[in-house]
Amino acid sequence: MRARTLTGTMAGVIVLALTAAGCGLSGGGSDDGGAKAGGCSVDKANVGSGKLTGDVKGDITFQTTNLKKDFSKYFDGVIAAFEKANPGAKVKWIDDPGDSTFTQRLVSDAQACTLPDVVNINVNTAEALTKTGYLLNLDQKAPDAGKPFVPGLWDSSTYADAAGQKVHSVLPWYSGGIVQTFNTELMKKAGLDPAKPPTTVLGMFADAEKIAKASDGDYYAFLANPQLRIPADWQQMGIKIFAADGKTFTFADDPKTVQWVEGMTKLYKVGAMPRDSISSNQDPSTVYGQGKLVYGASNPNYLRFIEQNNPTVYKKTGVARYMLDSLGHTVGAPQYVGVASTSKHAATALAFAQFLTNAQNQLTWAKDPNVVIFPSTTASLDDPFFQSVTGDDPFSQARKIVASDRKTATADEVALTPGELNAATAQVQLAMQGKKSAQDALNDAQKKMNELIAQGS
Repeated sequence: MRARTLTGTMAGVIVLALTAAGCGLSGGGSDDGGAKAGGCSVDKANVGSGKLTGDVKGDITFQTTNLKKDFSKYFDGVIAAFEKANPGAKVKWIDDPGDSTFTQRLVSDAQACTLPDVVNINVNTAEALTKTGYLLNLDQKAPDAGKPFVPGLWDSSTYADAAGQKVHSVLPWYSGGIVQTFNTELMKKAGLDPAKPPTTVLGMFADAEKIAKASDGDYYAFLANPQLRIPADWQQMGIKIFAADGKTFTFADDPKTVQWVEGMTKLYKVGAMPRDSISSNQDPSTVYGQGKLVYGASNPNYLRFIEQNNPTVYKKTGVARYMLDSLGHTVGAPQYVGVASTSKHAATALAFAQFLTNAQNQLTWAKDPNVVIFPSTTASLDDPFFQSVTGDDPFSQARKIVASDRKTATADEVALTPGELNAATAQVQLAMQGKKSAQDALNDAQKKMNELIAQGS
């Protein structure tokens, strides 16, 4: 299954901008212009085949995304340790606010041949910069780079280069994880066993129907807006959302998607969801914190929010492994670290990127009580901090569950553009309200979403 990640008109902006700047990599020559990365002249060792070698020395720039305010002590320590181990190297740390124009700024930096040597990026930016060769091809330049990482995360963290070939251009870093949360008291009221939470999406729907019958509107299973569940539910159910080439949607052709819409329609009809939530922007965390929902959000960080704002509900909260369903594992795109192929000290930049993302440094950061993140390296996840959890509180148990699931997780999370998501949501809402059949709603959604792909938006 192919993950599509560029959102809205940003995709068109990035593609057009980078196409104008250059068209990938070209080897040969020297750093006087014979070798190219995008539209930039680079050291020939940075492109083409052959492992990157060289002394770890020189000045490099390292850019994070909105991390300096809260984690200066940690990153200053990492940088100091790297510089101590490599006396000839100097790392300058800068921090981008990570707002809505983040990718555009990095694209501009790349075009100007001033991309930071080591850069913290998201999926969108990794895809854009890989296509035109502004990031080192790690398969060629550091063929052993993937060894420390969880195999599933590493194998699925590839992006197409200028020739359309999938390559590793980034190192997977931290992520938030996913877990099932629920109000144990309300589950018991509905006749459900908190020790036996659902393991499939449709299994949760079956439990939600029982909740509707028992609650008589005093509480609900979850909110009705399908936008909160698309496309995550579909991916977990193993629904083929895209064609193999990723250029067209195919979810309407899968009987399981029809089952899902029919399930949502039935739950809405019998009162398993608040009727006024079908198109609202209500925050599920707020409603769960009020003791009105059985199922809470899936982000472990959400548990901290509940603990701080609704301690009574927190004490009643249970956690369990997320519903793996037909997919068989969890998905979630991590933050990434890339090395600019335009770097004048690429060997130093690569060494720092690998040092930053090594097992020990990732584990140290994960232990910070002010952050809820999960590492991408196998050794970090095997540490007693994750595996020998002694606390029986919801957050401690969630940490252990997520760490275990990260060992089989992949990074190929399916994401829809805002227009695509809105098209799918609108049609499912009509079906839930009895205005269309499930199949007709899906057919119409798929038609509209394929039109959006064809339009490049």
